[in-house]
Amino acid sequence: MSRGDAGMWRDGRTRLGLVILGVIVLLALLAGVISPELPAAQHSIVATRFLAPFTTDFEGVFHLLGTDRLGRDVWGRLLHGARISLAVGALTMLMSLVIGVLVGSVAGFAGRGVAAVLLGLTDFALGIPRVVLLLLLAALWQPSATQVVLVLGLTGWMPIARLVYTETRAQLGRPYVEGAFALGAGRRRVLFRHILPHAAPPVLAALTLGIGNAITLEAGLSFLGLGVQPPAASWGSLIASGRDTVVNAPWVGLAPGIALVLVVVGCTLVADAVGERK
Repeated sequence: MSRGDAGMWRDGRTRLGLVILGVIVLLALLAGVISPELPAAQHSIVATRFLAPFTTDFEGVFHLLGTDRLGRDVWGRLLHGARISLAVGALTMLMSLVIGVLVGSVAGFAGRGVAAVLLGLTDFALGIPRVVLLLLLAALWQPSATQVVLVLGLTGWMPIARLVYTETRAQLGRPYVEGAFALGAGRRRVLFRHILPHAAPPVLAALTLGIGNAITLEAGLSFLGLGVQPPAASWGSLIASGRDTVVNAPWVGLAPGIALVLVVVGCTLVADAVGERK
């Protein structure tokens, strides 16, 4: 581990952000073990609806975060919803990473004509409003998590492409890169051995922030009924299910709202630390 890496891991923001994200990801992965009940499962609605947190129902089942209007366990739905929300964020940014690195590296190595076309395409894509595009597609086709991932991934690669292009152009003039070419190294080897490692900190920072942004966008769409569709549940749809019970059962929407805020805060803390790494 380099001195810069060691300093980053000693940073309190990094540790706090990683702990937050690590705990949430672990809970999502173990959702089936911690709360094996499916998020759409229902009991006797009259007897179990709107139970307060830390309450045991008539069947002896303990509800850590209470129940919703249909008697469903909020804690279980929160964990199972985390799987979908986190998966949307991770898959979206994985797609953005692949497209962004490809476009940015090709533009960096290519001549002025190809670079101008690719950068012009990048600028054009930056001008496309993602939310409006999602609303349009939701009006044309049945909304789904797959649709959200595709649209967010295909409209989120531009900052990464710009970062990779800038770093590629900056590194091509360095003596060690020119020396690598002189020794017979191909463009692919120079890209993966010399250029992308230097571009890694800002790209990782953009990816981390992008994950939080994608999860927030998905939550907003699901809140409007244009994202993940029932019976599947994401944090956005869980928040939407509690908007009418803010007074008599605030825990229904508050729990997924807090989880969403924690993920965004964790991503921001890690991105700040990674972006400042030298």
